[in-house]
Amino acid sequence: MATAPGGQRPRAPRAVSWHTAGLFRSLARAATGMAAIAWSAARPAAGAGDARGRITEVDAFGTNPGALRMLVFEPPRRPRAGAPLIVVLHGCRQNAASFATDAGWLDVAKRLGIPLVMPEQVMANNRSRCFNWYRPDDVSRTRGEAMSIRQMIRTAVTRFGCDRRRVFIVGLSAGGAMTAAMLAAYPAVFAAGAVVAGMPVGAASTSPMALIRMFRADPHRTRAGLAAAVRARAPSRGRQPWPRLSIWQGGRDRTVDPANAEVLAAQWSALHGFDEAPSADTAPLPGTRRRQWGRDARPAVELWTIPALAHGFPIDAGRDGVGEVGPWVLDGGIAAARHITAFWGLEPVGRA
Repeated sequence: MATAPGGQRPRAPRAVSWHTAGLFRSLARAATGMAAIAWSAARPAAGAGDARGRITEVDAFGTNPGALRMLVFEPPRRPRAGAPLIVVLHGCRQNAASFATDAGWLDVAKRLGIPLVMPEQVMANNRSRCFNWYRPDDVSRTRGEAMSIRQMIRTAVTRFGCDRRRVFIVGLSAGGAMTAAMLAAYPAVFAAGAVVAGMPVGAASTSPMALIRMFRADPHRTRAGLAAAVRARAPSRGRQPWPRLSIWQGGRDRTVDPANAEVLAAQWSALHGFDEAPSADTAPLPGTRRRQWGRDARPAVELWTIPALAHGFPIDAGRDGVGEVGPWVLDGGIAAARHITAFWGLEPVGRA
């Protein structure tokens, strides 16, 4: 296949059932050596910020086999050497900058002085701008969208002098499912992640099956089988621990079956070697439930469920000052971004 300028390969829209008009309306309703790459290829993105920080698009970050866009947010005060890096993956029918802004990740980045990498899907890959989390060619370590995101991380770590041991990733919906896929494919790259209204690793490998599992979680997978699906994606693990994972799910989600969060928690708690029963089961805030697997101070896996929340990323609108209500960013009475960064160890739990 010919290679487009800048190393991007042209990809025709995939005319599969995922993109049928009926489904499109339903989803709309439901709601390498990268150090050598010159950063001069970056340019301000549309709607980039001012003294509060800036969003920049980076054109040259590798071969980009998944043909994604790379956007970065650099906070107002330059990140210190050894700072963490956060990767933010948007959901379907969103764009990278607006999701990161609405969900509160720009606020987090400015407050903590942490740069963000914000991969963005393009319509040539998926008409609904969903990351293709279910396609084997896009979640492989060496191909597709996953490899493009990995190249973005390598480029940003070098540019900002970030600590390679403190790279974190979070995503919503299809971005959440891709987050889980990235943690499985590159476990040594990430310290921890967060999946919001996403899918377990290995839930589907085709578009029709992805739709089926979105709307109805597989009730027949064993914990051992779920963990094996993650191990099958990863390289030889040695003794390095798996990334820690924070999972968030709304009980009124009509786009992703809430049972998928239970399956994802079973998958990652089994992967970390824990039994089915959580180590702790609490209600930190009214209308929330949090289950944890592992040590109280540093659990390996946590699952937050919010019964009144629909499909979206929860914020504490008008009270917390982090994020604002937008498309698939909902007032859940809790600032998920703060609690996730506390789980990752980037700020004190008391701030969340």
